Amino acid sequence: MQELTVPTKDQVSENNKAIFDNLEKNIGFVPNLYAFYAHNETALGDYLALQNRKSTLKAKEREIINLVASQINNCRYCQSAHTAIGKMNGFTDEQILEIRSGSASFDPKFDALARFTRSVVENRGRATDEAKEAFFAAGYTVANLIDVIVVVGDKTISNYLHNLAGFEIDFPLAEELNEELV
Repeated sequence: MQELTVPTKDQVSENNKAIFDNLEKNIGFVPNLYAFYAHNETALGDYLALQNRKSTLKAKEREIINLVASQINNCRYCQSAHTAIGKMNGFTDEQILEIRSGSASFDPKFDALARFTRSVVENRGRATDEAKEAFFAAGYTVANLIDVIVVVGDKTISNYLHNLAGFEIDFPLAEELNEELV
């Protein structure tokens, strides 16, 4: 069976080496997930462009989507990375665990977003009418709905990639959820 390893900088293309340099400069290291994308000539750059696209959603809202999708897709790498990023965006440990369970009782608008995201991911894009109604009632728009789906797609790509490859998690390991939260 093909071993799925994380390439080192000297094993990637010149284009990807330049991206590695930018990542090291901007965040201090090249996360294993990003490095894994560099097995492909264009995937890393394409993925980073998708991740960094202009959005109608605020950073905290994107983190809610990332946390919910990563939990449902059972990606420990992305749960861990987005727990760290969620903390950088002002969420507490308790709030992050609740978000990962698909709700956010501490903020009604965030709760509608978390519940909508959970419904979208669990139902493979066929969110319940209740989740959609609550999402729009919370003040979200059709443009926001489209951005939610783009972020879900972005996160699903990474979730699946890590779930297939299983490379080392290079972020502090996220706490496991208690069964009753899920």
